Amino acid sequence: MQFRRLPTLGGTPRQIAEILNNTLDGKTNNTGTVTLETSNATSTTINDERISVDTKIVILPFSSAAFADAAPFGEFSNLTDQTSPSTGTSALVEWDTTEQSSGVYLSNTTRINVRNAGTYSAQYSLQLANIANAGEYADIWFRKNGTNIADTGKRYFLPARKSASEPSHVVGAYETLIVCSAGDYIEVAGSVSSTDVTLEHFAADGTVPRPVIPAASIVVKLVSPLAYSNIFVSSQSAGQATISHYANDTADKTYAYILVG
Repeated sequence: MQFRRLPTLGGTPRQIAEILNNTLDGKTNNTGTVTLETSNATSTTINDERISVDTKIVILPFSSAAFADAAPFGEFSNLTDQTSPSTGTSALVEWDTTEQSSGVYLSNTTRINVRNAGTYSAQYSLQLANIANAGEYADIWFRKNGTNIADTGKRYFLPARKSASEPSHVVGAYETLIVCSAGDYIEVAGSVSSTDVTLEHFAADGTVPRPVIPAASIVVKLVSPLAYSNIFVSSQSAGQATISHYANDTADKTYAYILVG
């Protein structure tokens, strides 16, 4: 809605009073709305002739989807058994199921990618099993972009198997913080003392009942952005501005904006 403007050569006292009272009531013409681009876009352009290089732009949620916006996150699992190809060498944990995600995704069976820069919490849970007659161990650690992350290694000891048909089990769990740039990927790597140490899943049990026990699970979520939180003006020129935001794949995520100056 556009409120009355004064003619170039001035207006009547009634027109001036109306416009002044509207201004005092906050009814001005310096507002608009913008709907974020989708397809995991991390920026959206506002085209508005009222924008200049010095304009201050205030951005506010204006739709239910915008109010429900959340920081990037992803939860992934593997619902099949995994074995190590050999002892004394490293192998990567594989993921075959996306439980839920926004801005964090699987780019292949081992890589968990982030679309936005920031500090991420990464927490794995591994269902380790040992079928050997002796105690064995598994060393597990995180990698970023193919490089081991210092001080993230953990050793998990597994007792000898309980019986000929029942292995011993240990849950390996660990959480750390990882600083990422947009497009970085995180992996979980491991090495075992014996190929008798595996990651074992269990199908759902309808008798108990209980759900599936994945062989491996991981949660990666943004805990702190490197710059301003969520949505901000990253550049502007005469007639337009670019706003940066979390990777978006949700329709109708609309924000209102106010132009000042």
